[in-house]
Amino acid sequence: MGKPFVHLHVHSEYSLLDGAIRCGDLAGRAALWGSPAVALTDHGVLYGAVEFYEACRKEGVKPIIGCELYVDPRGHTLKERMGRSYHLIVLAEDQEGYQNLVKLVSLANTDGFYYRPRVDHDLLSRYSKGLIASSACLAGEIPSLILEGSEEEALQRAMLYRDIFGEGNFFLEIMHNGIPEQAVANRALIRMSSQTGIPLVATNDAHYLEAGDASWHDVLLCVQTNATVNAPSRLRFGADDFYLRSPEEMWSLFGNDVPQALQNTVTIAERCNVGFSFSSYRLPRFEVRKGSSLEEELSIRAREGLQARFSGEVVPVGYSQRLDYELQVINQMGFAGYFLIVSDIINTAKEEGIPVGPGRGSAAGSLVAYSLRITEIDPLRYGLLFERFLNPERISMPDIDTDISDRGRDRVLEIIVEKYGRSHVAQIITFDRMKSRAAIRDVGRALDMRYPDVDRIAKLVPSGAASIEDALQQSPDLKQARKEDPSVNLLLDYASKIEGLARHCSQHAAGIVITPEPLTDVVPIRRIGEEQIVTQYSMEPLESLGLVKMDFLGLRTLSMIEEALSNIRRNGKEAPDLYSIPPDDRAAFDLLWRADTLGIFQLESSGMRQLLRQVRPDCFEDLIAALALYRPGPLGSGMVEQYIDCKHGRREISWLHDNLKEILRETHGMFLYQEQVMQCAATLAGYTLGEADLLRRAMGKKQADVMETQRKQFVEGCAGNGVKASDAEHIFNIIQEFAGYGFNKSHSAAYAMITYQTAYLKAHYPCEFYASFLSSHIHSKLDVLANHIRTVRNSGIKVLPPDVNRSEANFSVDRDVILFGLGAVSKMGQPTVEQIIGAREAGPYLSLWDFINRVDTRIVGRAVMENLIRAGAFDSITPNRRQLMESLPGMFELAQRRNDDCHSQQLLGLEDLSEEEGPVLLEVEDYDLHTRMEMEKEATGLYISGHPFDKYEKEVLPYTTCSITDLSFWRSEDCTAVVAGILAGVQEKFTRKGDRMGILELEDSSGKVEVICFPRTWSSIVPPEKGKAVVVKGSPRTRDGLSLIAEKVMALDELHGLARKWLRLRVLDDGASSKGRLRDIYRELKGHPGEAGVLLEVPLEGVKALLKVRDVFVEPSADLFARISELSGGSVEVV
Repeated sequence: MGKPFVHLHVHSEYSLLDGAIRCGDLAGRAALWGSPAVALTDHGVLYGAVEFYEACRKEGVKPIIGCELYVDPRGHTLKERMGRSYHLIVLAEDQEGYQNLVKLVSLANTDGFYYRPRVDHDLLSRYSKGLIASSACLAGEIPSLILEGSEEEALQRAMLYRDIFGEGNFFLEIMHNGIPEQAVANRALIRMSSQTGIPLVATNDAHYLEAGDASWHDVLLCVQTNATVNAPSRLRFGADDFYLRSPEEMWSLFGNDVPQALQNTVTIAERCNVGFSFSSYRLPRFEVRKGSSLEEELSIRAREGLQARFSGEVVPVGYSQRLDYELQVINQMGFAGYFLIVSDIINTAKEEGIPVGPGRGSAAGSLVAYSLRITEIDPLRYGLLFERFLNPERISMPDIDTDISDRGRDRVLEIIVEKYGRSHVAQIITFDRMKSRAAIRDVGRALDMRYPDVDRIAKLVPSGAASIEDALQQSPDLKQARKEDPSVNLLLDYASKIEGLARHCSQHAAGIVITPEPLTDVVPIRRIGEEQIVTQYSMEPLESLGLVKMDFLGLRTLSMIEEALSNIRRNGKEAPDLYSIPPDDRAAFDLLWRADTLGIFQLESSGMRQLLRQVRPDCFEDLIAALALYRPGPLGSGMVEQYIDCKHGRREISWLHDNLKEILRETHGMFLYQEQVMQCAATLAGYTLGEADLLRRAMGKKQADVMETQRKQFVEGCAGNGVKASDAEHIFNIIQEFAGYGFNKSHSAAYAMITYQTAYLKAHYPCEFYASFLSSHIHSKLDVLANHIRTVRNSGIKVLPPDVNRSEANFSVDRDVILFGLGAVSKMGQPTVEQIIGAREAGPYLSLWDFINRVDTRIVGRAVMENLIRAGAFDSITPNRRQLMESLPGMFELAQRRNDDCHSQQLLGLEDLSEEEGPVLLEVEDYDLHTRMEMEKEATGLYISGHPFDKYEKEVLPYTTCSITDLSFWRSEDCTAVVAGILAGVQEKFTRKGDRMGILELEDSSGKVEVICFPRTWSSIVPPEKGKAVVVKGSPRTRDGLSLIAEKVMALDELHGLARKWLRLRVLDDGASSKGRLRDIYRELKGHPGEAGVLLEVPLEGVKALLKVRDVFVEPSADLFARISELSGGSVEVV
């Protein structure tokens, strides 16, 4: 390096959608130039400070932690859009300066946030110690005043800042760029420096790394402001030289005139010495009994807890020895306090009745965690390893993630705040980064390209592509589009530059941090939304700083289980203790064999249902294995087929070594779990389990040099145990191959427990279970909830319509029927439901008038009442819905007037008239059936009272190709679709030529469709009557909404002679293995000739497609169905 220079004004990607320099690139470039240091000064935040610090240390460059603050001279808490906030560069000189910078940035992002995070002169004065400041860019207060012609006022401001930060701690900042005003400001700043003695410093306000990055950075600004490059008044930088200039460039620009401004960068850098400590842990204080240490307290509680697990019986020796070992490791590592803190939080939650999961991740492998009731999985019973969780040979903070009922998570956070103080607890920030497809769409929008063109290119990126460059290698179509179209080439070029950049910040779904000191003594914070405080450092930097980070994940299934147990008790039954149910319940496993898994945790997908049919689990260990197998690696590697074939005796188990039989027995001779890799290394090669965990980690990272060292150690260790070198090499190769697919058994076992509990509840308490399942979907889309209700009804359980006198907020149970929840009716918010149920405590509602007068009509408004009438919630009081609907407006208005009159009379001391009888309902005929049903569907998403087509559905199903809802998925262009339903509407119209044609409205229990009968079809049929059930054969059309062009319309009595039957098969797996099975099934179908056509329902890009199998007609039979199931291994089912 020639003459030294240090960049002191630099924006990284954490100046979100404004800066575009990655921390690693910044540190690497400074190192390349031989710069002794470099600063990071993002806009108003410290998001990237730790990442930047670590990157610089790795490159041997001194990191300078700073920020470009926003200063509002009028006061940082003012919330007016008048005036403006100015930029100010602030650098931390020492640890006190860093802490003051953290305070300033935290206050700016909490109390001072109004469009931008702001500080004021008073805050700067209060927290100025240890800080070095400079006047920033043209948006700084002093340059702004200069450009406004107020040079004298600018001089006064400069003196103010010098007084705030102290002599020698404030600098006037000059830079060179293509903005004309910059030269004006520079000249004035140089004069000001001569007048006042305030030193100069040269910077370049770098926002991107290379000069050539200016064009795509300009596009990034458009993404930030949601503008296009063609917008005339959009945000622009006004020049293209805000890049990281080399020291040589900076000296060529300023060296002749103001060399001291360049020399001062090095002087400042030498003064700045801030360090982060990554070698210690900062645990919050935990109170123990007097005279006891944290280690002693943990030992006492763990031993007492283990004894309680055995209900007073003698603890087996193996358990005692394992507990002693774990306690020794935990205490040596200094983590006793961590376990006590986590245990205290979780057990307080349990004492308050908040459902907590049995465990998550590798923590389920700890007996100490099990003894403290942090987890509910016995690690010795299921062969779970402590070292997979906490490795004595690799000291790192334990990570105990906990599932909490999603309804109870907020209360758990309150518990933590109550225990440690609001100023010590925060949730954790996370940064959403631009993925390839999103980057393409963002750039395309900014470049003002047509959305369909951009969307087409984005969809060419394969879902598994790691980057746009990777996508170009995988997708020939994308590569061709880039080659043929210059605009696509530019789009992909810019998108590849911005992909991976941080786009915006949000709150981490689960993470919280607890600090021993007040948060802002340790980490910067910010507010997200109105109330939520989060750290400005994300998960990884917080872990690096040694802070206690915990994940409390809200799990809906736990709330569902809690509600199911409550339903059981309210229905007059004794609720089971789900941690004491038999692990081999036949009814539960029969349900899993049938893949009847709606509502069962982790097992609802079609692929998982297929796997269950193949595995046919008959013990808890099979469930653990099924959850571990259902992942992309095992599914595509042949492991699944091997496991299934060996389990059912269709393939002989090949043992790698006799000494591995016990380790691999439960997985039928194959490596499935990471713990098995560790046990293999320990058994054959003499590794300690800690060393074996390091081997597991090395295999996961696939570092060639590390793996070669591990191979040598493994082979030598095996030789010491009498295993031949060739066998050892073979075994190492096998475990290395499967290490990438191996799963954490502890996590799988913990989740399998929740899976089994939900299966048990469904098998033994179906009504109560389904009611809680439907309640858990109350806030889903209406059509999703409606589909679930139809499935529940098809299982033989009645779901009754809502009732203002019987229904609760959620779905509830009355003996063997489910009552529709009021909260599931459209427009019914929580306060509305609570008001209706609360007013009902005085007795049932006797009439609509009684209802109107008893509820608070400010909360339960007229629109809500109309929806309740539509849903049938007043049917038990007055079944005539039209009478209710037409009487409601007058009654509602009268009730409001009477309320006003009563209020006035009460003020005057007159008689209360509220007890007088109300008006009589209007005498009108009820709506016809179809109108009532449409109202129900509008209010609840389905025909809640049942559809008139229901009684015909079984009869016509064999003759139809699909339901009305499924018409949109029809993909057999050469074959017409066949649907059936009730005619809700019949219209005869005339074409332009004067020919008669028909428009029918056909509906079944899933939906409705317009059927168009052109003159030729219309003339060939007897015009059907409204309300009749018919079958329609025709071609679906999706232009301008779904419709069906009819070829034939048949009454049900015509079916047997004129219509073809259909066999519909659903393909559950679209992977490569299913193709061979489909060929086998095709041959089998050919062997059962008959009259029924064959339809395939196949998964296709996230949806399903319905296809007709050409030239295959079969005779449906139980024998054929059994053969299809056998040949497909459960991957194809008869619908």
